Amino acid sequence: MNQKFPHILVVDDELSMREFLELMLTKQGYQVSCAENGLTANKMIEKNFYDLVLCDIRLGDISGLDVLRKAKTVHSNTIVIMISAYATAENAVEAMNEGAYDYLPKPFDNKELKQTIAKALDLRTLSDEKKSLDVELKKNRHFGLLVGNSPRMLHIYEVIKQIAPTKTNVLITGESGTGKELIARSIHHESDRHDKPFIVINCGSIPETLIESEIFGYRKGAFTGANQDKKGLFEVANKGTIFLDEIGELSLTMQVKLLRVVQERVFKPVGTNDDVAVDIRILSATNKKLEEEVIAKNFREDLFYRINVIEIKVPPLRDRKGDLRPLAQHFLDKYSRESGKEITKISSYAVDLLQKYNFPGNIRELENLIERSVALSSTNIILPDSLSLSIHKRRWIEGMQNQRYDISDVENGVSLDNILEEIERAYIEKAMKITNGNKNAAADLLDISLRSIRYRCSKLEVVKFSD
Repeated sequence: MNQKFPHILVVDDELSMREFLELMLTKQGYQVSCAENGLTANKMIEKNFYDLVLCDIRLGDISGLDVLRKAKTVHSNTIVIMISAYATAENAVEAMNEGAYDYLPKPFDNKELKQTIAKALDLRTLSDEKKSLDVELKKNRHFGLLVGNSPRMLHIYEVIKQIAPTKTNVLITGESGTGKELIARSIHHESDRHDKPFIVINCGSIPETLIESEIFGYRKGAFTGANQDKKGLFEVANKGTIFLDEIGELSLTMQVKLLRVVQERVFKPVGTNDDVAVDIRILSATNKKLEEEVIAKNFREDLFYRINVIEIKVPPLRDRKGDLRPLAQHFLDKYSRESGKEITKISSYAVDLLQKYNFPGNIRELENLIERSVALSSTNIILPDSLSLSIHKRRWIEGMQNQRYDISDVENGVSLDNILEEIERAYIEKAMKITNGNKNAAADLLDISLRSIRYRCSKLEVVKFSD
C-alpha cells in the first residue's frame, strides 16, 4: 500500500458519475479504481486492498450495503462512505450500523465530499469508527468543566491557571450562552478555595426590593416578617468564591453598597450597624459592554475598575467553530446518559450542517439543540434529520436577507466560498418563501432552471417554507 497515494474504489452503476468521481479524486492525488456494479466490486475487494470505498447504495445487481459488508468483512480497516440520491434516515442508520464511515446524499457538494474523504483517510489505520471517534475526542482538550482546544480557549485555560491561586477580582465578559459561569467555576476549582462554597448571585433575577437582604442578610426585626437572623449570600460564601452573574443589571444604589464589599470585604446586614467581615474571592460576569455603561452613567466607574482587575473575554461559538464537534459530542454523551439511550455518534454530515450555522444563542443553543435531538431520536446515531434545524435555519436565513457585506473585510481575511454560499442560500430561501415552496415559480424569479434550483436546494439544505 502506497502511503502517499491512498487507493479508492468507486462503485456506481452510472458511467457519468464514475467518470466524474475518478477524475476529481485522481486530481486530488488518489489512486482510483472503479466498479460498475456490486458483484464486480466484491470481486475486486477480495483481490485488492482499498483504503476507502465510495459506494452508491442503489446498484444494478446487489445493494451497496452488501458491498459495505463485504469490504468490512475482508478488510475491517477499509473505510466505506455510502452515497445515494435516495437517502433516507433508515438507510443511513443501517449503513452506519454496518460500519460505514458516513452517508452522503446526492447531489453532494464536491468540497464537502473531498473533506469527508480526507478526514476519513486520516483515520485509516484505526480498526473501526468507534476507535476513530475515541482518538479524535482524546485530541480535544478538556479543562475542568470546559471543553475545546481552539487557540482562544487554550489561552483562557492558561489565564485561569495563572490567576486561580490569587485573590484578584476577575470580570468575565461575553455574549449570553458562551459559558461565563463555567469559566468562573473553573477558576474556583483550580484555586485553593475549591473545597469551599461557590455561590452564584444572578444580579438580574433578584427583585430590587429583595436583593440587599438576599446578598447581605438581615437581623431579626429588620422589617415585617424578619422573625430571625438570616445570613446573606456573601456571608454564606465566606472562605469561598462569590460569582456575580450579570453584574451590569445592578441598580446604581446597589452598586454603591457593593463597592464597599469589593474594596474592603466588609458589609452591614439589613437592620444593623455592625460590620461583617468576609474572606471571599469575587468573580463577576456580564454580557454588556461595561465601558459604554460607565460612559452612559449606568455603571459606576469606581466599581468597574474594582471588579475588572483581570478581564477574561469569552469568544462566541461562531468564533471557535473548531470546538463545535467536541462540544456537541459532550452534550450527546450527557443527554444520552440522562435519557437512558445509547446514542453514541453524530454523523459527519450532521456536524458539517452544524458548522454552517452561526448559533446566535452560542453554546446554550447548541446544548438545547443536542438535548432535543437526543429526546426525539429513534436511532443510535444523530443524523441531519434528527437535528430539527428548520426553526434555527429560518431565523438564520431571515437575518441573512438583511445582511450586507463590507468588502474592506478582505484585508482581515474572509471565506469567499462561505459568503457566496450564504448569499445564494438567502436568495433561494426568499424566493421559496414568496412562492410558497413552488420550485418552478422560485426558479423563474431567480432566472435559473428547475433542475438548477433542485440541486441548489439539496446542496444548501434550503428550508422548504410551507406557510
